[in-house]
Amino acid sequence: MKITAKHILVLLGLCAILPVCEAQNTVVRRSSTTANRTDKNGLTVRAQTLYQNGEPSEADIPWTRGIYRQIDLTQEKNMPLYYPEEIIDGQENLFRILLGLVATNKIKVYEYLDGREIFTEEYEVKVEEMLERFHILYELKAGRTAKRNTYIIEESDVPCNEVLSYYVKEKWIFDQRSSTCYPVIEAICPVLHRVGDFGGEAVRYPMFWARYDDIRPYLSQHYIITDNQNNIRNYTYDDFFKLRMFDGEIYKTQNLQNMSLIQLYPTPEAQDSARQVIENQLAQFDRSLWVDLENPAETPKAEKKAVSASADDAKAAEPEKKVSTRSSRGSSAQSDEPKKSRTKSVKRNNSSSSRSAAPTYSVRRTR
Repeated sequence: MKITAKHILVLLGLCAILPVCEAQNTVVRRSSTTANRTDKNGLTVRAQTLYQNGEPSEADIPWTRGIYRQIDLTQEKNMPLYYPEEIIDGQENLFRILLGLVATNKIKVYEYLDGREIFTEEYEVKVEEMLERFHILYELKAGRTAKRNTYIIEESDVPCNEVLSYYVKEKWIFDQRSSTCYPVIEAICPVLHRVGDFGGEAVRYPMFWARYDDIRPYLSQHYIITDNQNNIRNYTYDDFFKLRMFDGEIYKTQNLQNMSLIQLYPTPEAQDSARQVIENQLAQFDRSLWVDLENPAETPKAEKKAVSASADDAKAAEPEKKVSTRSSRGSSAQSDEPKKSRTKSVKRNNSSSSRSAAPTYSVRRTR
């Protein structure tokens, strides 16, 4: 068989195509392995990057305000965070999810400092000490290091029935890039309500602060029932917080004195009015960023009416000033009588001019 020029061209073409195909296969193979690679907490790279958003820089935020809210789980609107108390069909309430993430060292939690939250390693909560403090039974599963220890907690030992509220720390931000004002949830704190040995009112024990950015990828994987009339699980825990489907009452704002509303306002009526004032301030700040284009000329019209009315008043006041200057000649006793006669004559002339078609200036000339 003779090798012709045609055969040589075909071989050269194949040699040129093969490296490209191999390179494409390697690129696809690397991207698939990268997407499926998991970190130490069991999240894939895709799951980590799915909820990463480009946060504005400090130069783009000229105004912020820290707000602390209390979510009461006894209210009907907040019950999706409490129920079910037990695991049903793989569905867990929020506290079970948080405690499970903490016990398996998937997230880091921080001390509750009452308004001085510092999310650094120095204030990181030690899981074993926290479980001992709140009398939660556990079983230690030792790891290679102390930080890698995991804690097995039985379902019946999780005090879900005592976590009756949550503290939420949020920050209201004005982003001048988009000229929008919106809230961002920074952290969540479960609160235990426990009654003492001798009864009485339940005492609140804040457990820990969990950064919302750390728990958000896990909350987005749990669907919940948000309505008694519709039992389809359409929303996740992340949707519940991001869409602000909860009802949270303000109990504190970030201030220089680091005081709550109860400390600033002693009576419940004063506290309610202060909460209403804060809510109105937040809503008014958002509304003040925009201009109503439907009725933009209402204010100018009102100003024009006011200006025209003042001009008419000024014109109406001018003839009186002229009469007073003319009547100032002579003595004061004699000046009053001519003023009355002149005003009466003007009224007669005006009445006669209104009856006839003759103009007023002709009457003044004849005089």
